[in-house]
Amino acid sequence: MNTWAIWAPDLHLDLAGRRAAGVGLRAALEDALREAAAGGNLPPGTRLPSSRALAADLGLARNTVAEAYAQLAAEGWLASRQGSGTTVAQRSPCAPPEPPPVRPPAPSYRYDLRSGRPDLDLFPRRDWLAATRRALDAAPRDALGYSDPRGRIELRRALAGYLGRVRGVRIDHERLVLCSGYAQGLALLAAVLHADGARTLAVEGYGLAPHHAAISAAGPATVPLPLDERGARTELLPGLDADAVLLTPAHQFPTGAPLHPSRRAAAVDWAREADALVIEDDYDGEFRYDRQPLGAVQALDPDRVVYAGTASKSLAPGLRLGWLALPRRLVEPMAEQKARADGQSGVIEQLALAELIGSGGYDRQVRRARLHYRRRRDRLAAVPADGPGEEELVARAARRGLALQSLGEFRHPLLGRGGPDEPSPALVIGYGTPSEGSYAGALAELAALLAER
Repeated sequence: MNTWAIWAPDLHLDLAGRRAAGVGLRAALEDALREAAAGGNLPPGTRLPSSRALAADLGLARNTVAEAYAQLAAEGWLASRQGSGTTVAQRSPCAPPEPPPVRPPAPSYRYDLRSGRPDLDLFPRRDWLAATRRALDAAPRDALGYSDPRGRIELRRALAGYLGRVRGVRIDHERLVLCSGYAQGLALLAAVLHADGARTLAVEGYGLAPHHAAISAAGPATVPLPLDERGARTELLPGLDADAVLLTPAHQFPTGAPLHPSRRAAAVDWAREADALVIEDDYDGEFRYDRQPLGAVQALDPDRVVYAGTASKSLAPGLRLGWLALPRRLVEPMAEQKARADGQSGVIEQLALAELIGSGGYDRQVRRARLHYRRRRDRLAAVPADGPGEEELVARAARRGLALQSLGEFRHPLLGRGGPDEPSPALVIGYGTPSEGSYAGALAELAALLAER
């Protein structure tokens, strides 16, 4: 039986579904027309076909259609006049739907000094465009199709060389998996570890709650690892009964401390002895201002350390480019997890970054960004650091149109309070987001805030 009638405008009448549910022919037609009129698919005044025409379209007896029309006219859904045919009746307007609940508007800030956000004006638009053109010109035909979920080999090869040269990572391109940003890579890795039996991941006592949430959503619970001025206290790992630990060794976020060499070694020793894994988030590893660069922890034991990096700070988070350098045993399950998640990351962005690295443009961009942020950091450091408590300062700042964050916002909810190594209350101030033209105003507003009494 047909489920639609061929008159203009087209109208879907699902009679077959109703018939399958045991509804009779006439009742099925009445229900379908009533639903179309009530739902707006048949607006008031719409002229319906004659009972003969509709019967022919639907393969029904004419009497069945005529009786359905008569019943709906009696109910007030249709109007029938001699010589004018049958139309959908005019009806009183329905009561307007309940308005959705009013949500408080997001706060509007004149200046944004929140952390973890780069200066988007630094993105090398011309260099990126040129690299994209060169990459597309050189790309093989199959590059734009479905490919290896680990990512394009051009970028994996370029990254293997770059990471070895700049960060001391010991890796070959076969053990690199490209992801749509670091956050996705972390979530996929947590899912792989959970499928392999991992139940708990240790995380630094202060860090990004969304990352902890991504781990928990994948299965493992998170347990906090205390930290002090030398970074995460990795000597405490044996007492946490964790299957892996997530660290930011180059630049602990948000306190800024690098992980002490003895604690780097302690983390790797723990992983070997406990048959566990270290996940190294190389947060801001390319940006350093007041100390010699530290090589990647991954170099101490590539079979026990996963190295994670991203182009979100050096280029832009909108590119969604991140990477994981993996122990060999994790490459295949990670590739499978990536394939299930979204198939593959964007190919054009991968090819462009590979070209930018190969041409030396990425090195130039990192140096440019490092100098830019060094200057901003020095200007921020000159602001007198004084004022009331962190929570009160954040609230006062919001009233002045200044977006700030307190250190307490990054505290793991399970971290014990009052320990001897507990960081003092503080503000976490980012200096990447404001445009160059507004940065001076942002600092002036911050200085005025701190001077309030």
